[in-house]
Amino acid sequence: MSITADPSGHSGQTETDRLRNQAEQLAQRRRRRERRFNIGVRISYIVLFLLLAFLFSGINTTILGIPIRTIRLDWGFIRTYTPFIIRGVWLTIVLAVLAISLSIVLAIFGALGRLSKSPPAYALATFYVSLIRGTPLLLQLFFFFLALPQLGIVLTGMTAGVLALGINYGAYNTEIVRAGIQSVGVGQREAALAIGMTNSQIMRRVVLPQALKLTIPPLGNQFIAMLKDTSLVATTGFVWELLWRAQKVGRANFRSLEALLVAAVFYWIITIIFSAVQDRIEARVARGERTLS
Repeated sequence: MSITADPSGHSGQTETDRLRNQAEQLAQRRRRRERRFNIGVRISYIVLFLLLAFLFSGINTTILGIPIRTIRLDWGFIRTYTPFIIRGVWLTIVLAVLAISLSIVLAIFGALGRLSKSPPAYALATFYVSLIRGTPLLLQLFFFFLALPQLGIVLTGMTAGVLALGINYGAYNTEIVRAGIQSVGVGQREAALAIGMTNSQIMRRVVLPQALKLTIPPLGNQFIAMLKDTSLVATTGFVWELLWRAQKVGRANFRSLEALLVAAVFYWIITIIFSAVQDRIEARVARGERTLS
């Protein structure tokens, strides 16, 4: 096979090799920059953790004539009561899972109501979103736990917490789901109508599956935020979740600093774990979309 020479006297194959080499060099530079960045991030993390460890080391010293006093923790208390505090982690997770499940159901109905052509449905959904977003979550929790008994409705702390968190986050998730539904192209709805699907079938089989995929990242962020907001349920005094346990042993032993630090560490660990799970779910959904395309 003959190779056609270009006007400069180089073959077309040589020009292709030169472009390929340039692309490889650019890719190598990009990888080197990414490696340097990742190394810098890891070093920064190590420095931050060392500073944090020094802050709670209990060391009292003088550096360049400046007295340095760090925080001394009662490690005996931490070793003794950490198992008691950690038992609240599972209740915290269960509370968050139940509440986020309720919130997603309410969000779907709320979003459909906000998009409905029916005036009562639209008004009801809009009123729900406005009322819940316009009042504090803690007030809603107290309403379910303290106000409803005056009407003869007595709820456990766990039930009141699930309802308050689910209804509150349902109002915020309504707008997320509504935006996801509106992002589905009109052409797909028209195509579904053309093949004889009803509006309810279009919503169930075409719109909602795609909308829920688009709403996974923001709903995941809402779930992680709810994991931390479950700490408000401790104010009822009847749900032995993570913060309640930390407050109980901290006050009883006058070691609130150590107890709250232990609770903070476990909240942080839970958040990191579920953030990693969310990243994997988002990556799988994105990979599936690329495969379909």
